[in-house]
Amino acid sequence: MSPEPPAPEADPHPAHSHELLPDDILPEASAEPPAGMTGPPGPLLRLIHDQRIAFLAVGGINTLVGFGWFVLFELTIGRALGDFGYLATLACAHIASVLCAFVLYRRFVFRVRGHVVRDLLRFELVYLVSLGINFALLPLLVEFANLPPIAAQALIVTVTTLVSWFGHRGFSFRRSAHEKDAG
Repeated sequence: MSPEPPAPEADPHPAHSHELLPDDILPEASAEPPAGMTGPPGPLLRLIHDQRIAFLAVGGINTLVGFGWFVLFELTIGRALGDFGYLATLACAHIASVLCAFVLYRRFVFRVRGHVVRDLLRFELVYLVSLGINFALLPLLVEFANLPPIAAQALIVTVTTLVSWFGHRGFSFRRSAHEKDAG
């Protein structure tokens, strides 16, 4: 009688997120940092074991915080400035949101080391693309679709979330092969 083959190892990631997010849309999940990132996984990634889900969790928190900033600035600065004050609201909310998001992603998801200023500049470049989309769509939805600024912003968030996922995953915290080997 031959010995029984070893039992297959248990899946360390029992939540199969690929059932929710097809791999042809989002890259395969991994607890490993993408795009040459270095450093240990952040605490949220160690808990969740799927970078896409950790990214979405932090992104969800940041979206709520950013939307809160938008509402706060709209109810104060935006209204004080009158017509088109919502564009000043958007700029102020953008600055506050980017700084918050940078800290959250860097601390809880990606855990890269060094290059804080470079990473922040790259991070901001990704968000500037989102901001450009936002500056284009917000006046269209407010002035031509007659939506209130807060409702219009809620619609735009879905588009800018996708932009930030792909931008941050492949660009914001990227490390070259040389930097990865040295770290």
